[in-house]
Amino acid sequence: MNPALTFNYHAVIAIFRFEMTRFARTLWQSLVTPVITTALYFVVFGAAIGARMGDIEGVQYGSFIVPGLIMLSLFTESLNNASFGIHMPKFTGTIYEVLSAPVSAFEIVLAYVGAAATKSVLLGLIILATASLFVPIHVEHPLWMAAFLVLVATTFSLFGFIIGIWAKGFEELQFIPMLVITPLTFLGGVFYSIDMLPAGWRTVSLFNPIVYIISGFRWSFYGTADVSIGISLAATLSFLLLCIVLVWLIFRTGYRLKQ
Repeated sequence: MNPALTFNYHAVIAIFRFEMTRFARTLWQSLVTPVITTALYFVVFGAAIGARMGDIEGVQYGSFIVPGLIMLSLFTESLNNASFGIHMPKFTGTIYEVLSAPVSAFEIVLAYVGAAATKSVLLGLIILATASLFVPIHVEHPLWMAAFLVLVATTFSLFGFIIGIWAKGFEELQFIPMLVITPLTFLGGVFYSIDMLPAGWRTVSLFNPIVYIISGFRWSFYGTADVSIGISLAATLSFLLLCIVLVWLIFRTGYRLKQ
């Protein structure tokens, strides 16, 4: 059999299990802390502030922010899980053992990104269940919600994988998530609809890629969106394609892998 056509599922499962075991060992940090943080958002914004606000696009304010809060946690955890997962082998030097093993680049990416995306999707579903304890939630398009959840988790896990390879130290792992992704997320319509903004600021917001992701995910809940669902899907798929191309270039050139 042609080795190029074989699939080393033993290696993929081994790496996947290792990453999930690490997730289990750090369960408080990886799962409980984000859930508690999100619950506090619901208490502060959903109950305290939401009670003083009217409905947004016919949706109670506390319910309106649920999709955005899920995406906020999903972005953060996908980036952190994937970046730390690949950066640790670089830091300890075990990455050379992985690269020299009979494991293809596709299998390495599938294992690390698959584990990170699995953790993020699990977290997103738990946050969704937690939110239902605070506010009424109606998912109008459940299949789209599940598909978009997996799509976004996979995309940002790939992005985190790239960050983990790019970063030279643990400080740089937090550079892009904290200074780029988090501000863009808070300005991307988590707590408001961009239609509430003045015309000029709304135009500026349309240059924020996070707007399209949150808008598309919110549409799956309530059937309303700041931008067309088709544009949201196209923007998310474009970001996914960009991440795939960058990962391919990393393994093609050995960028910060073989140094």
